[in-house]
Amino acid sequence: MQGWRAILNGRVLAVLFLGFSSGLPLYTVLYLVQAWLAKSGVDVKMLGLFALVRFPYTFKFLWAPFMDRFTLGRLGRRRGWMALTQLLLFVLIGALGALDPQTQLGWVIAGCTALTFVSASQDIVVDAYRREILDDNQQGLGAAVIVNAYKAASLIPSALGLVLADVMSWQGVFWIVGAFMFVGLVCTLLAPEPEVYGQPPRNMQEAVVLPFKEFVARGGWRHSVLFLAFILLYKLGDSMATALATKFYLDLGFTTTQIGIAANTTGWWAALAGGVVGGIWMIRLGVNRALWVFGVLQAVSILGFAWLAKAGPDPALLALVFGFEAFASPGLGAAALVAFNSRASDRRYTATQYALFSSFVTIPITFISSSVGYIVAAIGWFQFFLLCFVLAFPAMLMLPKVAPWSENGR
Repeated sequence: MQGWRAILNGRVLAVLFLGFSSGLPLYTVLYLVQAWLAKSGVDVKMLGLFALVRFPYTFKFLWAPFMDRFTLGRLGRRRGWMALTQLLLFVLIGALGALDPQTQLGWVIAGCTALTFVSASQDIVVDAYRREILDDNQQGLGAAVIVNAYKAASLIPSALGLVLADVMSWQGVFWIVGAFMFVGLVCTLLAPEPEVYGQPPRNMQEAVVLPFKEFVARGGWRHSVLFLAFILLYKLGDSMATALATKFYLDLGFTTTQIGIAANTTGWWAALAGGVVGGIWMIRLGVNRALWVFGVLQAVSILGFAWLAKAGPDPALLALVFGFEAFASPGLGAAALVAFNSRASDRRYTATQYALFSSFVTIPITFISSSVGYIVAAIGWFQFFLLCFVLAFPAMLMLPKVAPWSENGR
């Protein structure tokens, strides 16, 4: 019964809804905007370079100290910032659909950059909220919940959004997708504000310097560099494989409706199963061993894309590949990495330290993935996915140093 009370308590449910709110803007850019641009005639190379509009996710640690330092309004230090960013994201997502990619591509890029900046800001405070509102023994479960809620949010732009795009205007589609930000806003207004641990930063100098000083002092420069290299590389192969997934499906000959149905029929249930299995496995395995086991499954899921590239437009196979990737990558691998990063962040400097760690996770998504279009154009989809599979393993070789199997911290 204790396990069920831990899963169903209000704080974990708040993490669930906030994870959904956090994931919706990113997946709107990844899936809905990508399909919108592809349908408008933007070529694969430009679509690959379009990944650069996600650079705020990589550099969010630069303004995270500001959000650690200041309290916004009466809702508190965490909820005040969450409410503001969620309202802005509703407006930005909805307004994006009013633009014409063929004649206003520059404005589209500017709009998407503004969207990702506000989205990254929401991520800073949501991650800090999760780390502070949950007890240490709930961090693994909280990581599984938020990662899978984050991924489940992709079903709105990739399933609902793409299906609606076949029967209504893009402008209407973007406003409907944007309206789902109110899920997070309602949760923000109802959820409790977490307790403050220790002394909050008294000025911007403390907010900037102390989090980095504590991180380096903990294990020395060598361990700090190895730690950051590991979290940078752990999702490299998977991030590259899914960077232009919608374009890949369209190139194979699938319609937006087929892609949306596959996401809806298998992606939702696979993400849900991944959340349940990931949470249970992480409690039993511990964070370190979960990184080993889930990392292998995450890598294997990439081979499904290579299989689909060879098989062609088979709707059943599309659903299988979609489902296994949703189960293995966000459900397992990403959840373990989030728990690992959460455990490594000091509660006194949650927003800044976790923003630094998660920024390194997004580097492959933002900068390396921007070259994906050129790689695909040069070697084709099948060879590209084999390359992604190989790139999934450098981080695995670091595990004995950064997360030893025998030192299985929970």
